Amino acid sequence: MKRIIPFFLTILMISIMLSCDRQTLKQETMGIIQDTVIMETISGLTDKYPCADTFRIERGVTQAAKFWTNADGSKEDFAEFCMKNFAATDEEQQLLFDKLSRNFEILYGYFHKMNRTLTEPLHLDTGPLSEIDLIFGSYSPSAHLYEDLFKNKIAFITLLNFPFYSLAEKNENGKDWSRLEWAYARMGDVFSQRVPPAVLQKVSEISTTVDNYIAEYNIMMGSLTDSEGRTYFPENMKLITHWGLRDEIKSNYSQPEGLEKQKMIYQVMLRIIDQSIPEKVINNDAYQWDPYNNKVLDGEKEITFSAEPDTRYVHFLNSYKSLREIDPYSPYYSDYISRKFDQEMEISQRQMEELFKSLVSSPQTMKVAEMIKTRLGREFQPFDIWYDGFKPRSTYSPEKLDEIVNKKYPSKDAFEKDIPEILVKLGFSVNKAIEISSRITVDAARGAGHAWGAAMRGDKAHLRTRIGKDGMDYKGYNIAIHELGHNVEQTITLYDVDYYSLRRVPNTGFTEAVAFIFQTKDMELLGLKSEDPNLQHWKNLDLFWGVYEIMGVSLVDMEVWKWLYTNPDATPAQLKKKVIETAKTVWNNYFSEVFGVTDEPVLAIYSHMISYPLYLSAYPLGHLIEFQAEEYIGDKNIALELYRMLIAGSITPQHWMKNAVGKEISVEPMLKAVDEAVENCKDLIN
Repeated sequence: MKRIIPFFLTILMISIMLSCDRQTLKQETMGIIQDTVIMETISGLTDKYPCADTFRIERGVTQAAKFWTNADGSKEDFAEFCMKNFAATDEEQQLLFDKLSRNFEILYGYFHKMNRTLTEPLHLDTGPLSEIDLIFGSYSPSAHLYEDLFKNKIAFITLLNFPFYSLAEKNENGKDWSRLEWAYARMGDVFSQRVPPAVLQKVSEISTTVDNYIAEYNIMMGSLTDSEGRTYFPENMKLITHWGLRDEIKSNYSQPEGLEKQKMIYQVMLRIIDQSIPEKVINNDAYQWDPYNNKVLDGEKEITFSAEPDTRYVHFLNSYKSLREIDPYSPYYSDYISRKFDQEMEISQRQMEELFKSLVSSPQTMKVAEMIKTRLGREFQPFDIWYDGFKPRSTYSPEKLDEIVNKKYPSKDAFEKDIPEILVKLGFSVNKAIEISSRITVDAARGAGHAWGAAMRGDKAHLRTRIGKDGMDYKGYNIAIHELGHNVEQTITLYDVDYYSLRRVPNTGFTEAVAFIFQTKDMELLGLKSEDPNLQHWKNLDLFWGVYEIMGVSLVDMEVWKWLYTNPDATPAQLKKKVIETAKTVWNNYFSEVFGVTDEPVLAIYSHMISYPLYLSAYPLGHLIEFQAEEYIGDKNIALELYRMLIAGSITPQHWMKNAVGKEISVEPMLKAVDEAVENCKDLIN
């Protein structure tokens, strides 16, 4: 409890700082070079290098001018810089590319490692946190890096010699590019914005504070009671929101008291969403809490309490405000929404929204819902968006799964030691499995878990999952297999992709796809492989239902961000109202007919909306990619096919998919497979 006061003061101070005059964070105006100077410089270079690529000269000079400020020099300095630093021949351009690639890997790699190490107390289960941990964790060692690279002209050398291409240009021209041309195009993406260090530092501080808020947001399940004082959960059970709460709902579909547990968890979720949750019960087992009637008990005595003071939405708003500060310094992507979708995901927000709506409004949702209701033998509850009964593991009790996992992995070291064997089971050769696993290390996470890849060769990827004092349970194992998929992708695409600028995959949806493919093998890796001839049909139904749910959550996320940009001065209370309204609207449009109930706000529970702005779209996108990839792989060797797909690196999503499976991203293959699954399994659901 002692940390609550200074921590709450911290977020209040951040809110105040963000509301201060933004002019204090701005640097000199970019783009001061007049059009006449640009044209004269282009003409001068064309005359000097008559055999050089005219397009490169024109694009390079124009984009360098876009970022030039008075502090960088006069117009004469600009012209002289361009004349001196243009790499005119193919050989000169490739030599420059090789040197930039080498040095960027050094810079990115060590700054990345510093950041990961500084935040370890926040991310790893190493004991109680102090304010100094939060301060160091909020510090961004690389906040000044990009501005330094502009000041010493490395950024301008890059801008001058490697054209930036819009998403439309990449999609149109990329089909004819060589690997080197793709690598050059990615080099042209490096300096697409020039953000002042003070703004970057502020974003880092806000992000760390919000991450810590979520990582420490646990519900003490053994302290929950119903109106008659009954408890349903083990005394020492502690679940993080939303991940732990959601997964506990999933795990209780085959349990005797499962429905009562699920109803209680759902009430907890509603209290978190509307912020009526008592502040006393967050990460604190000193009191009993009845979430139905919202009563707090100290022993048998009911006590007064204060609700959480919209802290959830204070953090959401702070994230928005900090990211909005980048807008003036991003000439190609002028708001966070376009930076997230057009720049990072390389699929527009409109296209993503249309893709999701085509699935959540499909008739297949009702078909699958009817199967679930028959299987449940009762009417739907709103929390049945997390129905988990199609998975093979649903035939095993949570206690049995925990027992199996705990025996196999009593510590993080035991899991790490077993990674080579896991990879061999997935189809990797022994040598490749050893090579990949030697570049991955396992940590016990404070939060729900995540994968943190390396940014330079020689560093290790970090797999983080929750591991209790008595060892790993099934939830931790399931997360670990998912994160291992991320780590394998991160390792292959760092070490085996041919150019450093093409490392990684097109966007987070693709790494999620690999992680999902790994995760679907979790039971098989435990030796619990199903012999059910309809296994693939059950998997397809399960995947579809999960995609249906998370697409709804993502639609809420996108709509709220659009609202924020039209309501930049919103208060936390106004944001809370909008989030709840939007969640209800999306529910009413795409879920109410299926579930038979209206105005449910449950789609607003995801912690990603608070701590990972606009990340949620990566999950359903990843599931669509996962489905198409698995369908293509079929009976082929999973490891070999994934390796072939991954070494394409970070070309644009649609080009990657065509290379991987021969088709662009689509919902149609999944919808077709669901129809087949319903037809084959409809008589097997009782």
